[in-house]
Amino acid sequence: MPEIAQIELKAAAEVVRTVPVQQAANGIHYGSFGDTQLAAADLQRMVEAVPSAIAAALHHKRYYFVPLTLGESFATGIDDPAFFKIDSSKLMIAADFSTELSDAAICHRNATVDGADCIFISTRLMQDRFALSFEFYINAGHHFVDAVGVPESFMQLVWSQAEVNVRGETSQDAWEHRAQALGSSAAHIAVPQTKRRRPKFWTGKSTPELAIEHRAVDEKARMAYLEAAFSDAVAIYLLSLTVDFDYSELREREYPLLAAPALAERLRHVAKLFPPSAGHQFSILYRRNR
Repeated sequence: MPEIAQIELKAAAEVVRTVPVQQAANGIHYGSFGDTQLAAADLQRMVEAVPSAIAAALHHKRYYFVPLTLGESFATGIDDPAFFKIDSSKLMIAADFSTELSDAAICHRNATVDGADCIFISTRLMQDRFALSFEFYINAGHHFVDAVGVPESFMQLVWSQAEVNVRGETSQDAWEHRAQALGSSAAHIAVPQTKRRRPKFWTGKSTPELAIEHRAVDEKARMAYLEAAFSDAVAIYLLSLTVDFDYSELREREYPLLAAPALAERLRHVAKLFPPSAGHQFSILYRRNR
């Protein structure tokens, strides 16, 4: 496999110890290794799109943008006995791209190196700036929730939407946790109807589905749902500060996408909590000019 043999591979720990770490204007620490095919200015803008109020909770994280992060099964996934065998207990980073290596790569991996929380993001697995930015922001959203939690005001908003059975969700995790919290299957997010009632918290900004009396709420699943919904909303909000995209681009097959008016409410709420950094703008357009 000459194509693989010509590509430099380094242990993640070595990358951490040799790659200079930069600190963005918002305080986020990040570095770049190998042929990421990502211009320094574009990487800086993507990182600095994170508002300082969110970035402050990520001060202990280090984000490394690398061509390929190889999974733990990489060593056993290559059949050529003459090829250098990688210790599968070590996380390996490829300095360039090859089709063979990409088959063993993963989008990102977290690792603790010398006491530092490091996240290695594979830039060459992403098809475009949209995908790469979203991958970074999904990580940032989850890391913010882990460090700070979910604002009470956001929890009230999202739970009010769930109570009136707003269609869809923002991720598979949010979809499944919401169904579990309300005592229903993911395929039928609302439980059998018992007593119809008026929603208590509905803001009137979007059209709800029928309000349904649910069974006893699973509080553990409810909290997991609120955390997933908030980290999703943060990621989508940050993505909107970096690239223009159609809402349909977020669609996945496994679950129905959240109704657009409901997502708009969530994003406006996040934007109010964390205003955009200088040089970035948040806006929601319901119809593009042709």
